[in-house]
Amino acid sequence: MKFRLMVLMLAVALMAGTFVSARDNHKNIVETAVEAGGFTTLAKALEATGLIETLQGKGPFTVFAPTDEAFAKLPPGTLQSLLNNKEKLKEILLYHVVSGKVMAKDVVKLKSAKTVQGSSIQISARNGKVMIDNAIVIKADISASNGVIHVIDSVILPKSN
Repeated sequence: MKFRLMVLMLAVALMAGTFVSARDNHKNIVETAVEAGGFTTLAKALEATGLIETLQGKGPFTVFAPTDEAFAKLPPGTLQSLLNNKEKLKEILLYHVVSGKVMAKDVVKLKSAKTVQGSSIQISARNGKVMIDNAIVIKADISASNGVIHVIDSVILPKSN
């Protein structure tokens, strides 16, 4: 069992492309994501819902952050519709956030996690990949002063959506 866990942790680290320092940086989650690039749609959605201030707060938070490409996978018109329905968009964004700082080595030990939105995300490992609902973690353990970011390749939706 320990060997399997070590292999899974190594797979997550390799998916990240590099080992990310466990030491927190001095930037919060929002600043870290903006600096990393590839999250302009997420930043726009956070701004539209007033969640930027929340994710700049003390935390700690774990954010499963969809890339711009992940948002582009949504059906045509969906993003604009969500930007016009700020409450629904806020619910979806909060579904991507878990309270506490959950590093990859801890994520792989979980089967699910309760989100700030109130529903639980499903966590699994399939074919050497860590899945959050139906999204693949493509980069893990991006440390921020108030938590951690795990990059995912799809927008995840609460069951009610």
